[in-house]
Amino acid sequence: MSIELKIPEVGESVREVQIGRWLKREGDVVALDENVVELETDKASMELPAPAAGVLGKILKREGDMVTVGDVIGYVENGDAAKTNTPAPAAPAPAAKVEEQAPTLAPAPPAEEVAAKVELLPAPEEHKPEKHTNGDVAVTPAARRALREFGLKATDINAEGDSLHSRDVLRYVESQKDRKAEAPKTQPPAATPTSAQFTQGQPAGDLEEIVPMSLIRRRIAARLVSAQQNAALLTTFNEIDMTAVKDLRAAYREAFQSKYGVKLGFMPFYVKAVVDALKETPALNAEIRDDKIVYRRYYNIGMAVSSTKGLVVPVLRNAEQLSFAGIEQAINDFSQRAGENKLDPKDFENGTFTISNGGVFGSLLSTPIVNPPQSGVLGLHAIQDRPIALGGQVVIRPMMYVALTYDHRIIDGREAVTFLRRVKETIEDPSRMLLEV
Repeated sequence: MSIELKIPEVGESVREVQIGRWLKREGDVVALDENVVELETDKASMELPAPAAGVLGKILKREGDMVTVGDVIGYVENGDAAKTNTPAPAAPAPAAKVEEQAPTLAPAPPAEEVAAKVELLPAPEEHKPEKHTNGDVAVTPAARRALREFGLKATDINAEGDSLHSRDVLRYVESQKDRKAEAPKTQPPAATPTSAQFTQGQPAGDLEEIVPMSLIRRRIAARLVSAQQNAALLTTFNEIDMTAVKDLRAAYREAFQSKYGVKLGFMPFYVKAVVDALKETPALNAEIRDDKIVYRRYYNIGMAVSSTKGLVVPVLRNAEQLSFAGIEQAINDFSQRAGENKLDPKDFENGTFTISNGGVFGSLLSTPIVNPPQSGVLGLHAIQDRPIALGGQVVIRPMMYVALTYDHRIIDGREAVTFLRRVKETIEDPSRMLLEV
């Protein structure tokens, strides 16, 4: 019996889906609810489980293909159909029959004739080991990081087992170093392809790689371009002395982790300060709908998170009701699921304001782009020890630049500066968060 693999409903207004990586191949045995293929929407990645136990039959859609909700992309065969589609094991080759009599040996030809024949033989092809691709083996997160670090592709490397691990990548890198060390130093430099060759479509080695743009990346590109074209964006800056927050974290780090099971980071302080500032300047928590301004009395804070598919912004709902521990636990959950491509489309809905922390990557200063239909985004940056004037003296303090990009159509400069100053004052004096003053 053939059971259809159908594209399920994946969220409101989501109709188009892109086929990602097939986790199983035709003829592979699958268990009930075992994931068989990755799906990409314009908001998140997910995995499609097998609707029944059996054997994966005909695959109708390949990686990169676009499909819609309800489309059949393959079949799972169970019962007699599974037995029919399961390849039978190859029969052992019969043993060679031993001749009872030794063959008669022909006299050896002259050495000159042998040499002439050898020169006419084609050169043996270099043995190329079978390469595993993303469709054959799973790639662990650590291996993905190693691939990005060394600028490699998964197809370059042979995995020792069913999954490609970071040790496989490191082993390959070391082998390439040894090969380069053994290569003669007098080799002529490789010819560089000309622009004319590219224009004429002639092969140019591995200098270019063309891959389909994922739906998430398309969505990111479209929204950012839309924000630039349809909003009047302006950015204002300030800097924050992080001394008080760093001291507070150092004093309570161990007790916090012991009680709640998560580390106390900086982000809960930022979220609390942002919610406090949004209450003071409600226009930054508003949006434009047609010719109206909608002010929200709830605070759903988008958290820009880096994933293997690009920058995504899951939403921390009703952040004003969360404790420091609740914020930290939610952020850890977002980060873990983003790394595993398991964020749900609902995780991205109904955000009212966004925080983007480029400081985790070392960014010193940037101008973030508003995520429509929101009206503001706060950019956080690297914390660095810098000299500042304090009380008539020059002192060294851990300082961080912050940037607020806002939609000037509904937010005046005075409101933007007031918001950013409020964030600065709250973080520099965290006791304000408790007293709400």
